[in-house]
Amino acid sequence: MEKYRDIYCGKITEQDIDRELSICGWVENIRDHGGVIFVDVRDQSGVVQLVSNDDSIFDGITRESSVRVTGKIRKRSEEDYNDKIATGTVELLVSKIDVLGKSLNVLPFEVMSSTSVSEDVRLKYRYLDLRNPKVKENIIFRTKVIDYLREKMKSNDFLEVQTPILTASSPEGARDFLVPSRKFHGKFYALPQAPQQFKQLLMCSGFDKYFQIAPCFRDEDARSDRVYGEFYQLDLEMSFASEDDVLEVGEEIFYDTFKKFSDKEISPRPFRRLTYKEAMDTYGSDKPDLRNPLTLIDLTEEFEETTFRPFRGVTVKGIKVSGIADKPNSWFNELVEFANSIGMPGIGYITVMDDYKFKGPIDKFLTEDERDDLISKAKLEIGDVLFFIADRKNAAKLAGLIRDELGRKLDLIDDDKFEFCIINDFPMYEWNEEEDKYDFTHNPFSMPKDGMKAFEKEPNEIVAHQFDFVCNGVEMASGAVRNHDLDIMKKAFSIAGYSTEDLQTRFKALYTAFQYGAPPHAGMAPGIDRMLMMLLDEENIRETIAFPMAASGQDYLMQSPSDVTETQLRELHIKIRDHN
Repeated sequence: MEKYRDIYCGKITEQDIDRELSICGWVENIRDHGGVIFVDVRDQSGVVQLVSNDDSIFDGITRESSVRVTGKIRKRSEEDYNDKIATGTVELLVSKIDVLGKSLNVLPFEVMSSTSVSEDVRLKYRYLDLRNPKVKENIIFRTKVIDYLREKMKSNDFLEVQTPILTASSPEGARDFLVPSRKFHGKFYALPQAPQQFKQLLMCSGFDKYFQIAPCFRDEDARSDRVYGEFYQLDLEMSFASEDDVLEVGEEIFYDTFKKFSDKEISPRPFRRLTYKEAMDTYGSDKPDLRNPLTLIDLTEEFEETTFRPFRGVTVKGIKVSGIADKPNSWFNELVEFANSIGMPGIGYITVMDDYKFKGPIDKFLTEDERDDLISKAKLEIGDVLFFIADRKNAAKLAGLIRDELGRKLDLIDDDKFEFCIINDFPMYEWNEEEDKYDFTHNPFSMPKDGMKAFEKEPNEIVAHQFDFVCNGVEMASGAVRNHDLDIMKKAFSIAGYSTEDLQTRFKALYTAFQYGAPPHAGMAPGIDRMLMMLLDEENIRETIAFPMAASGQDYLMQSPSDVTETQLRELHIKIRDHN
């Protein structure tokens, strides 16, 4: 059988004029210009216009049908040039057209404007949505970035190794997806939340540097920057490595990748480093957007003796903003409404007027000493506005959200910059009030700073060798120096309520491997989907993935999750119980 095509639609140039060629693609458009029919055919490379001396040749052709077209390439009339497409100076004079796959006349949506359709409908007919060049280009871009990342890792002597998809359930911060076993009654596999234990076992196996474009599976609700169910990360691990070794690799990966695939300004290497405490104290977030110049001011001490009840005995944070004293009341009311939406009863503020007099809803509750302290501590000038955020436990976090909202409302964010930072020294544990015990704050396999000596402190004072890469307020990667010492591991897990027997049962492979000369090791895992989201300027992470789940966790294309047969359930020893 002869080949289907001689050339791709978008590759035809004036050098092909007078050549007899065959193309293949999808009918994008059919236009009737006063009895003259023009047809556009599209493939992955672009689009070309078809014309014919006998318009009946197009009879029965429907949009989005796949076709094979043969004809002669000719130059368009100069007045018919189309500078919006690469083939705009040529057209194909059709001698033969074959319909290879006929499309229904009525489409679920217009392919070329599919991004304006509801996401659920787009995902149901994703094969049509992906025909939209803009949508398709995101997937092509994804391939280019992943190819580059692979070459980057190999050039740094990392070895690509694939790790299992079916594994054991492991407490790693999110719900597992469980897979029932047919062969082992009542037993379950789990899909890996990350290749965490496997990459550590590779280090115990004598491999020096590992990487993988790794699928990760977590039963977590979707967000704009988190897809439901499955995501991909650039997983990497290094033997005999310190935290700085991994951070340097991470800086190279992010800087070089963003430099290659974006024209935006990128913060220079080395990236700014902040401890978790510094980030929370200064920005109210462990993933701060450093493009926003606003910072938090701790005013707790200034209100220790206050008679203003809402500020007494709580943490008080302030945010100073210059040059907004002339904003209308409606502007401040919008901020109050935002504060209400995040669980605050409101937000107090004062405006510095002429002669350093204050104006605002809480000024009448302040003493002269408190006013003087605020001017000194916040370095207030005439025309400044000082916002107050007070709360017993969450003042910093709430202030961080107010800072973000002020950045948006005041247009302080430079959208033409990628501002990276590294947050480290995360707390090892956090108190779980519901269960009345300590939980691991991040990765349970992280090494505490100072090793065994760290446990001389209270659990809430222990700091982990844990770090995140952050860009423009989005967490881009998480990593750590791993705990490879069994004694330290036993102690670390005991604080979170795990016995030695629990370790031996739930992490048997690691527990055993660490008894055979485990090397110090460290690693990290940049999120590929989030990197793509940032590079493509997409607000929705699902725009970077070929076949994502909907935000609800449903796959409208394949109709999953779905019912299965009673026979399948019996093979797996499963009975569905009525919720009632």
